[in-house]
Amino acid sequence: MNDKQMQSNYIKIVGKIHSNLEYSHEVFGEKFFEFFIEVPRLSSTKDILPVIISERLINDINMDLGNHIVIEGQFRSYNRYENSYNKLLLRVFVRDIYVPDDNQLEEMKRHPNEVFLNGFLCKETKFRTTPFGREITDMLIAVNRSYNKSDYIPCIAWGRNARYCEKLEVGDHIKLWGRIQSRNYQKKNENDVYETKTAYEVSITKLEHIKENNNRKKDNENEESG
Repeated sequence: MNDKQMQSNYIKIVGKIHSNLEYSHEVFGEKFFEFFIEVPRLSSTKDILPVIISERLINDINMDLGNHIVIEGQFRSYNRYENSYNKLLLRVFVRDIYVPDDNQLEEMKRHPNEVFLNGFLCKETKFRTTPFGREITDMLIAVNRSYNKSDYIPCIAWGRNARYCEKLEVGDHIKLWGRIQSRNYQKKNENDVYETKTAYEVSITKLEHIKENNNRKKDNENEESG
């Protein structure tokens, strides 16, 4: 993958097809479909991630439920107008897809969810502590795309990475590595009824803060997330 966009926004995931294809939209006669993929974590937990794919990539792929596939692409954001406001949607955008053989599958299961982003902090960081005492910093990263577009990707840092990221400022240039995770939460609607929602974000395992003024990098930070 030598596409310039893939050099700043790249994802590779290995998992099982979790839902049937559903029509999404059409661009210049090319139809796109959405489905969910089930991706295992190192623990027993699984992430259920939304995927968008062109019809031109699935002609020779068996998209039956439960089949294993490998996806390479990008983590993209889209604005959708709903109920008088814009909603940020996050999707895995497929650039390549294939079915692994048994040997490939066993090897890839060791690293089934890998993401790299090269972008800029576009919102003030938010440091918090979970009820279990874990330190977390929430960030929103803007990654440039073609035609003057950008993808806005929520990211979270843990532990010492969280304490480091808390001090970052809007406009700072960072590179980060991690995985996409899905997380359910409760949100009260306009009728005061709680609904279960799903958030998608990049859980950071490694990051670099790029110093633009002297082309030096601050110390790398490494920490595996839970």
